[in-house]
Amino acid sequence: MSTQTDVIIVGAGSAGLSAAKELTRLGIAFVVVEASHRIGGRAYSEEIAPDVWFDLGCAYMDVGPDPETHIDESNPFVDFAVEQGAVVKEYLYDSHYIRNGRSLNESEMNARERFYIECQEAVRRSVEGGDDCAISDLIDLESPYATPYMDMMAVTAPKDIDEASAADFFHRVEEHRTFNTLRGYGNLVAQWGSDVDVSLNSKVERIDWSGKGVVVKTSKGTIKGRCLICTVSNGILAAQHIHFKPRLPDWKMSAVQAVPMGAENKIGVHFTREVFAPEDSGYYQVWSDSAQGAYVDVNLMSTNVVTVFIGGRFSIWMEQQGQQAARDFAVDRIADIFGNDIRQSVGRSIVTAWVTDPWTLGSYASALPGQYHQREFLSLGVDNKLFFAGESTARFCGFCHGAYWSGVRAAQEASAALK
Repeated sequence: MSTQTDVIIVGAGSAGLSAAKELTRLGIAFVVVEASHRIGGRAYSEEIAPDVWFDLGCAYMDVGPDPETHIDESNPFVDFAVEQGAVVKEYLYDSHYIRNGRSLNESEMNARERFYIECQEAVRRSVEGGDDCAISDLIDLESPYATPYMDMMAVTAPKDIDEASAADFFHRVEEHRTFNTLRGYGNLVAQWGSDVDVSLNSKVERIDWSGKGVVVKTSKGTIKGRCLICTVSNGILAAQHIHFKPRLPDWKMSAVQAVPMGAENKIGVHFTREVFAPEDSGYYQVWSDSAQGAYVDVNLMSTNVVTVFIGGRFSIWMEQQGQQAARDFAVDRIADIFGNDIRQSVGRSIVTAWVTDPWTLGSYASALPGQYHQREFLSLGVDNKLFFAGESTARFCGFCHGAYWSGVRAAQEASAALK
């Protein structure tokens, strides 16, 4: 690892890697340091069964509605997957809703859909009227369909709706196409970034920007640079796990604290035999009057894997209960959908714990009620020496391709500052 360079990049997730590739294109020297033992950040795949991959973080390759006009709505990972001959399939599955062990009938399905549309319209009217309240202030919490809506939003936001900014949700949601790749989004990102030289297991402890340049102390030594691109999560910045000298400006820290990390986790369950019919594959919401609900993806791309999503305070609590409790919860929800006999075919499971992950301290950033305006400050540089990238700074916040384009933007800003 070089001890002197032009740009120091902190973090080797999608943003840090894209910043590195952009600086390479621009002919600017850089060093990338990563605290973890691997690249990819929250894009990470593990083998849940032999040659069956599960994405612990991002799993859905989204493409915005107008990628030809707005470059950040394009997703370079889709093109990369196709170039590499990866199996890619658009997410075009049916939706299913199960309450108290029974599928909703046609009348109930229509009522549920009307309620969800009413919630969406209530958010739109409020935000367009200039408000930024909690989503919970805008919907009918007495509706019989409030429970699945709240379960869905706890994963999407990813906070409980009393802690989620309506404006943040409104501006985040876009019409988009979604794709999955058979061998995992995380594996794809790792393959794409494999040509970037990264110093792994190099935790940044201190960033001194008090002088002409920037001095970074890591667990592997000290690096001097002319400027720095910081791609770490808002969770790490808020916890002040990196000591900045001088401390980051109040306006920057206020923005970080106003857009804290949310809590979305997944439980992946593999089944040891083919228990799902083709028509079973798809998206499910399952809830009951006596147990916490969940939203569930079943057998996407015929992998015999079911992914159970949980978010908000329940997700935080479940992390504290441990992996076995999370596995039991997931299997119970799957049995609510397909019946108890399916338990006989349960195989290995993978349980995520993003809130306690030491390198992220959360799944992705989400503004508190009344704080959406603070997002614009997250991407702003400081003193022409510190530049910021990562999913929290992107228009497509929470998305891997949003982080990618934020890294490109930060690299261009750093390049302009060096001239």
